[in-house]
Amino acid sequence: MDLSYILNELGEERENYFNAVSPPIIQTSNFTFKTVAHFREALSNEYDAMLYSRGNNPTLSILRKKLAALDGAEDALVFSSGVAAISVPIISLLKQGDHAVVVENPYSWTIKLFNNLLPKFGITCTYVNGTSVQNIEDAIQANTKLIYLESPNTFSYELQDLAAIAQIAKPRGIITMIDNSYCGPLYQQPIALGIDLVAQSATKYLGGHSDVVAGVVTGSKAMLSHIFDNEFMNIGPTLSPHSAWLLIRGLRTLPLRMQRGFETAKVVTAWLQQHPAVDKVIWPFNTDFPQAELAKKQMRGCGSMFSFTLKNASVQSIEAFCDKLQHILMAVSWGGHESLIIPAIAGVPVQAFDSDNPRHVLIRMYVGLEDADYLIKDLAQALA
Repeated sequence: MDLSYILNELGEERENYFNAVSPPIIQTSNFTFKTVAHFREALSNEYDAMLYSRGNNPTLSILRKKLAALDGAEDALVFSSGVAAISVPIISLLKQGDHAVVVENPYSWTIKLFNNLLPKFGITCTYVNGTSVQNIEDAIQANTKLIYLESPNTFSYELQDLAAIAQIAKPRGIITMIDNSYCGPLYQQPIALGIDLVAQSATKYLGGHSDVVAGVVTGSKAMLSHIFDNEFMNIGPTLSPHSAWLLIRGLRTLPLRMQRGFETAKVVTAWLQQHPAVDKVIWPFNTDFPQAELAKKQMRGCGSMFSFTLKNASVQSIEAFCDKLQHILMAVSWGGHESLIIPAIAGVPVQAFDSDNPRHVLIRMYVGLEDADYLIKDLAQALA
């Protein structure tokens, strides 16, 4: 399916809403029926029907069609946050006594899901270094039902070989799921590589304007309808029609924004690599990245977020650098128009800081839509 068609036309039957170029926000909680028969039909299949906006809604339906097509999936579900798009499917698909293999250092709230919430229901997990397929295979137990991936990691950028892991999982009947927020659908297609479920924080690149919090998971209609009919409808992590409309708006410019950030990140990372105060730059499309070959093999492009370290990696020097930035904002998240920075030490108690811990000294930077020279000038004065 053509990308331009997906972003600008798919799901948008304009003749149904006054031929408006931009789809309307259907801000309604419920929908009416003229006959009991039609009412009965909707009650029996809320996944496809318009009954109550906790489940389905016309504005959300347009968005779901576009997001499924972008991932090459049968269908999509949208959620009120990225962590809901991760948590609800996992809660739905695992039961007491099940085991999951999880890559090391995933998103912080994913860690809390596996460490704090799921054990209450008798679900266990094993964390592994996912850069080795053998590590994942060795961690599989008789009761393993899920392999959870995050490739690349969004702070240190470790990759997993998605096709190889899918080949291990499928014969064993193990579900594979990935957080694909870093690459998004334009730069990585996990379903085409055999992964079952693809989750993303739609807050990031898909929204693109730092004004909406949302999540999406794509996969087979059978698996998503199971999630929808049970835990999704019970927990109620529904995305509002207005937020769905904002995401549809964001998708219009997704390729332009992704390409702009990618090209600018090339310039900024190259400049940082030659700066005397910088120790190293970690970015999957750098030639010295340990898994550069795998990155080029399974990623069509690279997100515009990277990490770097300073040669003087003390709390004082990292804080002084970050505090001195004038235009690059310090904040969580990424994917908007604005460039952002977050030092790992912000999440580490000062007394627990260890300069020999490679994760403690990381400084993560997201490149937005500003000119490369504008960002470099700000970095230069802060590094000085």
